[in-house]
Amino acid sequence: MSVPDRGRPRLRPSRLPLRDVLGLGAVGLRARRARVVLSALGIAIGIATMVAVVGLSHSSKADLMARLDRLGTNLLTVEAGEDVRGTPARLPKSAVAMVERIGPVQHATATGDLDVRVRRSDVVPEERTPGVTAQAARTDLLTALNARIGEGVWLDRAGERLPVTVLGSVAADRLGVTAPGERIVMDDVDVVVVGILRPVELVPTLDRVALVGFPAAEKYFRFDGRPTTVFERSPDATVDEVRAVLARTVSPGDPGAVKVSRPSDALAAKAATDRGLTTLMLGLGAVALLVGGVGVANTMVVSVLERRREIGLRRAIGATRNAIRLQFLTESLLLSAFGGAAGAALGTAATFGFASVQNWTAVVPVWSVAAGFAATLFIGVLAGLYPAVRASRLHPAVALNAS
Repeated sequence: MSVPDRGRPRLRPSRLPLRDVLGLGAVGLRARRARVVLSALGIAIGIATMVAVVGLSHSSKADLMARLDRLGTNLLTVEAGEDVRGTPARLPKSAVAMVERIGPVQHATATGDLDVRVRRSDVVPEERTPGVTAQAARTDLLTALNARIGEGVWLDRAGERLPVTVLGSVAADRLGVTAPGERIVMDDVDVVVVGILRPVELVPTLDRVALVGFPAAEKYFRFDGRPTTVFERSPDATVDEVRAVLARTVSPGDPGAVKVSRPSDALAAKAATDRGLTTLMLGLGAVALLVGGVGVANTMVVSVLERRREIGLRRAIGATRNAIRLQFLTESLLLSAFGGAAGAALGTAATFGFASVQNWTAVVPVWSVAAGFAATLFIGVLAGLYPAVRASRLHPAVALNAS
């Protein structure tokens, strides 16, 4: 009986260093560049969609938050609703003074609807109105709304008593008024335009309105002095407390006939709508990424079929099954990583480009790029696993004889 030679070293399978493994995977990709680009395109589209959607969502949200910080979320509006009999209610003339007596209130002002036809000139028939309404406004309206004049001036103590008006931005466009100093007709009264407002984001209805002072409205347009809408600002910490007492303060006898709202809630609702759309677009990006993964898997299967002789030769000279599996899995990972990197760059560029057009501050969260790239690698592993296992199971003799 022979005794094994204990001094002879045991043979172990050779192992390729990481650099050589990456080199082998890259060689397979460089040999089929057109196919690699087309296969990586699906991955790139999916990642670009996901990165761009997340980036644009965060950029839009950042812009919205900046707007809310600028406009303030502490504005409340009070409007007349219906009384217990279902008939339209009216706010009292003293509504603004009553609101100002609430302790935390910092600003209170009002506007009142006018039953007036607004026309460009008296040669325009009365029935052909441009969709512009008229309202009476107090001189402190701009301060309460954080609104600004685009051209001209706002109503002052003298102007609020004269037949002059300040137009909203949309109203000026519809009337064809391009600069202060032009005249329009309100009913049968010639009125001089002294200013044009910039868009009022918190109260967009004012963009379609011709505003005159309370005294002028009473003198020229039969206004009874009752406000239609009261605007109030108070410190952020006290908004809910003020909101709880506004209706009873304005209408002590019938608080249910008064509607209290917060204009900034509309912008917050818009953000919630954007989140739903973002989720939908992320789902579409995930589908595109899945389709890209199928493309990568198909490319790797075809690559294994085309390179059977290479696989057989490597096995014949000592490559183990693990080495073959690692080679093709690395090739799949590199292919997916190439598509993921291209998609991340494309999505980031799209975010910055669109944000610059919209005058937003571009925001691309690092986690979105990292998560997209991680998803790419995961897809690469899944797509390359079956082709790699299939390649490792090829018998050397069969693979070398393949045509």
